[in-house]
Amino acid sequence: MANTNQSVRVAVIQAAPVLMDLNATIGKSVKLIREAGKKGANIVVFPEAFIPAYPRGLSFGTVIGSRTEDGRKDWYRYWENSISVPGEATEILGEAAREAGVYLVMGVIERDSENSGGTLYCSVIFIGPDGLLLGKHRKLKPTAAERIVWGEGDGSTLPVFDTPYGKIGALICWENYMPLARAAMYAQGVQLYITPTADARESWQSTIRHIAMEGRCFVLSCNQYVTKDMYPEDLACYDDLKSAPEVMCNGGSAIVGPLGEYISEPVWGKEDIIIADLDMKQIAYSQFDFDPVGHYARPDVFKLLVNNEKQESTLWQK
Repeated sequence: MANTNQSVRVAVIQAAPVLMDLNATIGKSVKLIREAGKKGANIVVFPEAFIPAYPRGLSFGTVIGSRTEDGRKDWYRYWENSISVPGEATEILGEAAREAGVYLVMGVIERDSENSGGTLYCSVIFIGPDGLLLGKHRKLKPTAAERIVWGEGDGSTLPVFDTPYGKIGALICWENYMPLARAAMYAQGVQLYITPTADARESWQSTIRHIAMEGRCFVLSCNQYVTKDMYPEDLACYDDLKSAPEVMCNGGSAIVGPLGEYISEPVWGKEDIIIADLDMKQIAYSQFDFDPVGHYARPDVFKLLVNNEKQESTLWQK
């Protein structure tokens, strides 16, 4: 599909879910989608793990070599409030996207609905303005203690989608430090590179600006703003949070142009909807002197191989 629009209005949602509450978080999501639609957005982006929560500060009762009963209770609560893709939640979100007339990109915690149902994935879902699920991306490598909670995605969910506003794709948080994962996005011609994240450090800003310059693309970085008092106090392992700071995640959502300059400066310390009009001609302007998969690619020297086959369980074969 050719890019038929030289301008696209995007909305980056910096907000917190109603932590560990699927129904309330979907309700909040629908309101935010509608609000972004009323502001004229064509594409609406939510943070990593917006549904039902990024479990910052929680151990789920786990230390190396042992688990606790209370931790299993919190794990089950997290699992119970996660979603199947596709499923009832994606249908509700799809209807909201259809009513608002937007492309929706949202971070979710996804239950494995293909095998046992027991594994969770940190995923991004893509929904079109017709309300239909376009596809998903599962995080390839959970970082550090995230490995306790989430499984690993595979190369079958590394999509870039062609839209009237340009090609959109996403890598989640520290996947963006994986050079070959970024290269896989660039090779598919990504123009609107979306980075849902949980990283609110200043160093993350250097990352997204580098990606924009390296990929000659727009980067939409989306994080949550979360305070400790948003956590439900009836968590079995709530004591994990006793020494946590009052502001658990300070945001830092931003939009960067293809020459590495901010289009929307980072927003800190509050929930917000960041609206920006992106001039898609800037991508071609930026590629005049650098095109990572064009005249700078050197395919005679370098070659990227991506295994995009779905990895199936081999425990039972007919």
